Order: sequence, then C-alpha cells, then structure tokens
Amino acid sequence: MSRLAQTHGLTDVQREILSTVRDFVDKEIIPVATGLEHRDEYPQQIVDGLKELGLFGLMIPEEYGGLGESLLTYALCVEEIARGWMSVSGIINTHFIVAYMLKQHGTQEQKDHFLPRMAAGDIRGAFSMSEPALGSDVSAISSKAVKDGDAYVLNGQKMWLTNGGTSSLVAVLVRSDEGHPEGTAPHKSMTTFLVEKEPGFGEVRPGLTIPGKIDKMGYKGVDTTELLMDGLRIPADRVLGGVTGRGFYQMMDGVEVGRVNVAARGCGVAQRAFELGVRYAQQRHTFGKQIAQHQAIQFKLAEMATKVEAAHAMMVNAARKKDSGERNDLEAGMAKYLASEYCKEVVEDAFRIHGGYGFSKEYEIERLYREAPMLLIGEGTAEIQKMIIGRRLLEEYRFQD
Repeated sequence: MSRLAQTHGLTDVQREILSTVRDFVDKEIIPVATGLEHRDEYPQQIVDGLKELGLFGLMIPEEYGGLGESLLTYALCVEEIARGWMSVSGIINTHFIVAYMLKQHGTQEQKDHFLPRMAAGDIRGAFSMSEPALGSDVSAISSKAVKDGDAYVLNGQKMWLTNGGTSSLVAVLVRSDEGHPEGTAPHKSMTTFLVEKEPGFGEVRPGLTIPGKIDKMGYKGVDTTELLMDGLRIPADRVLGGVTGRGFYQMMDGVEVGRVNVAARGCGVAQRAFELGVRYAQQRHTFGKQIAQHQAIQFKLAEMATKVEAAHAMMVNAARKKDSGERNDLEAGMAKYLASEYCKEVVEDAFRIHGGYGFSKEYEIERLYREAPMLLIGEGTAEIQKMIIGRRLLEEYRFQD
C-alpha cells in the first residue's frame, strides 16, 4: 500500500477486502485498461472477476445475499478500482445507486425480488434522471407516466444513461401528475419506476429502445446511452416504494451515494496520476540528473500529493457521515467538488511532468487526461455542488440582525 491516502480506524474485514481489491486492480485491470479503453471495449472479463469477488453485493444486506458492508468500504473499493480504470468503477456505481434506493425505499416485495439477484451480479442496475434538454434542472423533466388501469404508460426520452445497454434493471425518474393537483411543486409530482429489460441495444422490451452507445472523449468501455420510451407499460407494483410522488427524494438520496462515489473515483484517478508522475520523474533525465531532482518538479509532486491527501480525507468524511445516518449533502457536495477539481489538476500536473510523452497514446497518463473531465460534470457539475454547499452553509450559519 502507498503512503498516500491511508484510512485510519478500519476493521480487519475492511482491510482484507481492500487488499483483495487492490491486488485484483494491479493484476487484472491496470495491465489491460489502456488497450480496452482505446478499443472502447466493454471489460467483460474484469466484470466477471468483480462478480466472483462479490463486489456487486458489497453494500447489499446479508439477508439478501450481499456482504452488508458500509458506504465507506464501498467508497474505498471504488477508489482502488478507479485507480486502475475509472470506467470499471462506473459499471458498479449505477448498480449500487439502484440497490441502495431499493434497500432504503423499496417495498418488501421489491427488495425480495431484486436484491438477491443484484447481490449475485445476475441483475445489473442503471438509473436515469437526465434528459436532452434539462441538464442539471431536474425539475424540468418532461418524460411522463400516465395511469392506465393497473399499470402506467411511460413516454419520453432520457439521456446519459451509464450501463444503459448492459443493465437489466433501470430506475427511471418521470413526471406523474396523477393524484397531484395542478400547481403542485414539480419535485412533488415525480415518481421512480423500476423498469426491467433485456441487456443490449435496439428495442429491449415493447415500448423501450436503447439506440446505441454515445461516442465520448473518455470514460470509454462502459456504455453510455439514451433511453427512449414510447408507450412503455409498467405495472403499478414497479413504482419504487409503491407510492407515486416520492421519486425526486428517492433519487436525491441515491445521488448522495453517487456523489461520494464520484469523489472516490476522483481520489483513485488522482492517486494513479501521482504514481505515474513520481515514477516518470525518477526515470527521465535532463541536464545530467533525474527530473525529480529539479526543484520545479518537486514542487509539483508536493502539490499533487497534498491534493490527493485532502481529497481522500473529505471523501472518507462524507462516507462516514452517511453511514452514521446523518444528513450528508453538505459533506458529499464538498467532497465531490474538491475531489473532482483536484483530480483534474493532479492529472494535468502528471501530464506536464511527462512532457511530450504525455501526449502519446503509448503512455497511460494520456488516458487519464481524457477521463478526468467526466468527474467535473458527473452527479452534478461543480456549479451545482457549490449551490448545494452555499445553501446548506446558510442553513447552518443563520444570523439574525
């Protein structure tokens, strides 16, 4: 284990899990990640390995066949996986957001039906809020569900669906005006539906189409898609929690977990960038000595390591706050904001240390340089995080004239 980003107070079980994951990353992910990424190839063999390790059930309670571990354990595993290849951490992130939402908000029948198969990795989860025209404005969702007998009919277009093709269960947030009088606040008339489908592309069930993968600058391998609903019929018992109008709150609860996950990904990518930078600085010679001996490079390494440490500490704090049962939107927003910004900066400094070679696809830092920007927008942009942070600070520091 490196000296950076250590986490104190872990149990023996947590340390064993992390050691196992780190070994898997070093042996099974890092050696093949760049080749798979350049081919935009889904890492099926890696995913199968994660399934064998039981990671798809990491946070799912033991009564449903999972390991019953904490968000902190999960976040630290994500940090290790992202250190190997961020796309792999994306494959399990959306799965766990859906599993978490089911655990926290699902009916008993929904938990019994989905969680055991999700823990085994036989069902892979994805979730969908965004649409082509709304960006960060979730209240502007236009996809709609209309009650029709004992079912709902869904219509609309969703966007930026991670695992859209490979998943078999999608938690979809749509408007549902039924039962909510005109003038109801938009966030009080949204419902999350649990949509089962076949993995793949094209029409994956009647009324539901996954057109194909979106071509991206980075974050390759994992499939990012649209989702088109045209007369999609969903039984009423697939409303998450069994009651309409609660979808916004359910999704925001899941997104808090997702923001800790994105912070952990930022920490992992930054750690890998530091490792690559400090190693290259000791291999490359200029003016008769290692470039690591030049003060300018040492300053960069010092700044990079400090940012890795600070981001890791904030991520761990946010995870522990959520595990305690307390509200953690402030801590999750801060951790996501800081970790993603610092990740971008650490990766760029490692890129600069590599000089011209950093621009070559033969070097791993080139891949990280294209991957880091996704963290700036995933699970809410930096600007959204600052809005959340600012509002929460004003709640905490409310002074009277």
